[in-house]
Amino acid sequence: MNHLPEAWGRPRDDIYGAYDHSHLAASMPNQHTQSPVVTGTSVVALKYNGGVVIAADNLASYGSLARFTDIERLRQVGTHTVVGASGDISDMQFLFEKQLENLIITEEYQNDGHHLRAKHVYSYLSRVLYARRGKFDPLWNVLLVAGWDDGKPFLASADLLGTTFSAPALASGFGAHLAVPLLRRVVPDEAAVANVTREKAIEVVEECMKVLFYRDARSMNKYSMAIVSGEGDNVDIEWRKDVELKQQSWKFAEGIRVMVHRLFRE
Repeated sequence: MNHLPEAWGRPRDDIYGAYDHSHLAASMPNQHTQSPVVTGTSVVALKYNGGVVIAADNLASYGSLARFTDIERLRQVGTHTVVGASGDISDMQFLFEKQLENLIITEEYQNDGHHLRAKHVYSYLSRVLYARRGKFDPLWNVLLVAGWDDGKPFLASADLLGTTFSAPALASGFGAHLAVPLLRRVVPDEAAVANVTREKAIEVVEECMKVLFYRDARSMNKYSMAIVSGEGDNVDIEWRKDVELKQQSWKFAEGIRVMVHRLFRE
């Protein structure tokens, strides 16, 4: 009997015959990975009168394990744009470190005084996502593109199917269910953007990040925030990294426990 570790758990050759390795041979074409492994959760963004605030936490989860706590899911692209990504981290790195880096190098190589605007980056990313979807090898991400374009704030979304749309308040992941209602209380439509100040937008996004930390098991209490502000053709991007949630309170948990007990009793 073979007692070597590589034989553990296999049927005994002297009783069942030699182990058949033929089923290990590749009989089908190579297949693309169709399920994300290490993932990031929500990205939250909100327009205000003079720019856009966008935020994402720094957690990358390996399944249900909070594996990496220092992954920044926001990336500045050029001088006018910030891109936030939720979903598969490896696909995010492919987009950030290969596709977008090559795009910027190609554009800046011309040295003609022109720079990529938010609409240009968004158009490029949406077509990359749709092209990969058409090859049945999608990039498992939802991207939010925030920036300054044509003298006004820009905010739009694209997902792994190539679906594209824009709105004054956007969120991905669980944020699409938990944060968007909070954001729309402040900015229900484009006309309401003119009434929202920079300080108010930051406050609302911070509140959304707190709610997501309470409710989303794949989030954490440390996040990154980018504030894109502009006036005319002048654009400024302020970064706030490793921001920790403030004034946390778990008092609402008591009410949830009481409600659950009542439901079970009934």
